[in-house]
Amino acid sequence: AGWLFWRLMTCGRRSRGRKRQVILFILCVCVCQSGAETLRYSLAEEMERDSFVANISKDLGVSPSQLAARKARVVSEGNEQLFHLNRNTGVLTAKESLDREEICPQSDTCTLFFKIFFDNPLQLIRGEVEIRDVNDNSPVFPQKEMVLEILETASPGSRFPLESAQDKDVGINGLQNYSLGSNSHFSLALGTGKDGLKYEELVLERQLDREEQRELNLLLTATDGGLPPRSGTAQVRIMVLDANVVLDANDNNPVFGREVYEVRLAENSPVGHLVLQVAAADPDEGSYGKVRYGFTQTPERSRQLFELNPDTGEIRVAGNLDFEETKNHKMVVKATDGGGLSAHCKVQVEILDVNDNAPEITLTSLTASIPEDAPPRTVVALFSVRDRDSGDNGRTECTIDGDLSFSLTPTFDNYYELRTNGALDRERTAEYNITITAVDWGKTRLSSRESIFVQISDVNDNPPEFTQEIYTMSVTENSSPMLRIGRVNATDADAGKNAQVRYTLVQQEGKEQPEVSINSENGDVYILRPLDYEKVRAFEVAVRAADGGSPPLSAQALLRVIVRDKNDNAPVVLYPLPDSSAAAGELVPRWAPAGYLVAKVVAVDADAGQNAWLSYELTKATEPGLFRVGLHSGEVRTARAVVERDAPRQKLVVLVRDRGQPPRTATTTLGVALVLEFSDAFLQ
Repeated sequence: AGWLFWRLMTCGRRSRGRKRQVILFILCVCVCQSGAETLRYSLAEEMERDSFVANISKDLGVSPSQLAARKARVVSEGNEQLFHLNRNTGVLTAKESLDREEICPQSDTCTLFFKIFFDNPLQLIRGEVEIRDVNDNSPVFPQKEMVLEILETASPGSRFPLESAQDKDVGINGLQNYSLGSNSHFSLALGTGKDGLKYEELVLERQLDREEQRELNLLLTATDGGLPPRSGTAQVRIMVLDANVVLDANDNNPVFGREVYEVRLAENSPVGHLVLQVAAADPDEGSYGKVRYGFTQTPERSRQLFELNPDTGEIRVAGNLDFEETKNHKMVVKATDGGGLSAHCKVQVEILDVNDNAPEITLTSLTASIPEDAPPRTVVALFSVRDRDSGDNGRTECTIDGDLSFSLTPTFDNYYELRTNGALDRERTAEYNITITAVDWGKTRLSSRESIFVQISDVNDNPPEFTQEIYTMSVTENSSPMLRIGRVNATDADAGKNAQVRYTLVQQEGKEQPEVSINSENGDVYILRPLDYEKVRAFEVAVRAADGGSPPLSAQALLRVIVRDKNDNAPVVLYPLPDSSAAAGELVPRWAPAGYLVAKVVAVDADAGQNAWLSYELTKATEPGLFRVGLHSGEVRTARAVVERDAPRQKLVVLVRDRGQPPRTATTTLGVALVLEFSDAFLQ
C-alpha cells in the first residue's frame, strides 16, 4: 500500500475576536478496496451553533454534486451526533455549541471522532476534530474561607499548607499562579508537586503577637494564564492562639502511613461500599493531635462519586461508578490537626470493568429497497457495533437470525456490511425482516438485537400468462355491433407497472382486419359488425398480452370465434320453378293407383341445423284427398286411385317450412293433368 502524507496548516477567520486554526491531516492507505483516509481539524470550544469546521468538498476534491449523488453523510462516534454535513455546499459544521469541559472532563486533550460515508461505491473517511480550550473557567477554591489556628510563639519561617484552587481549563488557560494580599506577617511560597500540580503555603515572616492582633484576614488569589486572565479568591482567617493557654505546642505535622494509597474497585460497587481508609498520626496532644480529613486538589466529579469521613478517614462509594466514563480517579486527601498543620496523601482508585454494557448496534446506511436482480454480494446496509466495556467484555460478534439470503461481512473498525448472499426473487419473497444479534464475550454474555426491514423491488422478469391457451367464444349472426362476446385474461407475477397487462389483437400479414376488437385494459372482446353465418362460420385471431415493463414482456393466446346460425333464410323451392305454369304441370294417368309418384318438390335452406331442416305439406288442392306430400321427402303421390269424377286438371299448393324459431316458409304451386294416355295430354 502506498502512503501519502499531506499536512496543511492555515490560519482561518476570526470569530468573536478568537483566532481559528484549521489543521488538515490526510492519511491515505489502500485497505480492502477502499481508501482509509483521516481528516484532522480543530475548533475552539464555545463557538456558536452551526459554526464552520471544514469544507469537506474542497479538502477531498469532491464536488458538492458528487456528495449529493453518493449520499455523503457524517456520523459521530457515540450516541450524540455533533456535526452536520451540507451536501449542497460540502461544508461541515458543528450542530451545537461545544463545551470542552463537558465533553472531555478531566482530560488535557479533547478529540471528537467522526466518519463520512459515501455510497456507490461504499467508502469511509475518518475524521477528527480537536476541541481547543478557551479560557471560559475561572479558578475556584473548594472553600471560600480557610481557617488556620497558629500559636503566637510560632517561629518565623514556619510553613502552613493551604487548600489549592481548581481550574477546569487546561494548558495555559489552567491555573498558573497564586498571590497573597498585602500584610505584615505572611508571605506565599509556591511549589509544584510530582504530579505537576501547583500548591501554595503560607510562610510566617514576622512573629505573631496575640495581644497586638488576635485575628488576621488575608486574601488569597488564584490566577490562570488566559488572555485576559481569570481569577478566583478565598479568605484565609488566621486565629492567633495564646501560648500560655495552650499546654502542648503544635510542633508536629500529621503524618500519613503511606504517601500513595492505591486500590482497584469494580464499577458495580454499591453506594456505601468501603473503598479504603487513610490514616495520619499526630503525636501532639489535645486538639493539636486530633486529625481531620478532607479532599483537596480533587476533581469535582471524583468528589461526587466518593465521600470521605472527616473523622475516620474512610472513603466510601457515594455515586454510580462507570468504567466507561472514567477509568481512574486521582484524589488528594489532606489531614489537618487542630493547630492548622497538615499533610497530604494521594489516593488512586482504578475502576475495573464489569460487563454491564450490552453491545450497541448503530445503523449507518440502509438501502430500504433493492432490485430482485441485484447480484450476489450487493451491500444492503452498513452498521457499527460498539460495546463500551473493555477486554472480552467489549469484544463482540454478530449473527443473522434464520436462514436468509443475506450474510454479514466485517469491514473496517467495528463496522459490518449486510450483503445479499445469493439470487433474490421478489415473486417468492417480497420483503425480509432481518434480525441482527450482537453478543459480547463476557462471562455473562450480553446481547442486543436490531431489526432491518428490506423490501425487494420488482424487476420485469416474468411475462404475462394467459389462463387458457385457446379461448373459444360464440356469437349469433346478425348480432349488433360492439356486442361483448367474452373476455380473455392474463396475469403477471411481477408488481407495479411490470404487472399491468394490456391486450392487443395480432394483425397477420395478408389477412383482412379482424371482425372483433379487444379492450386493452380488461380483455373484453367485442364484435365490430354483424356477422353472416352463411359467409363466415368461424374464424381465429391471435391475442397478445404485454406488460408495462421496459422492455415489455408478452405472451400470445388463440381466440377462436364461432358464428352461430340464425334463422334468417326462408326455404327456396328449386322445383317446380316459381315461374312455371300450372298448366304445364305433371301428367298422371287415370289408371294410376294409390301411391303413384306424381312429382317431387325440391327446396333448400341456406341456414344450418334445424334452421335448415325442411318439412312439406299440402295446403291446397283441387281435389282434396286425391294427393299427399311426403313430410320430409317432398314427394307428391296419389293418396287413392284416380276415379272418373276427378277433374282432369288439378292444382296443388305445397308449403315448405323450416324448423327455425320462428319458422320460415315458402310455397309452390304444382299443376297436375289427369290423362287417359300420355299422348292425349301432349296432343292437347
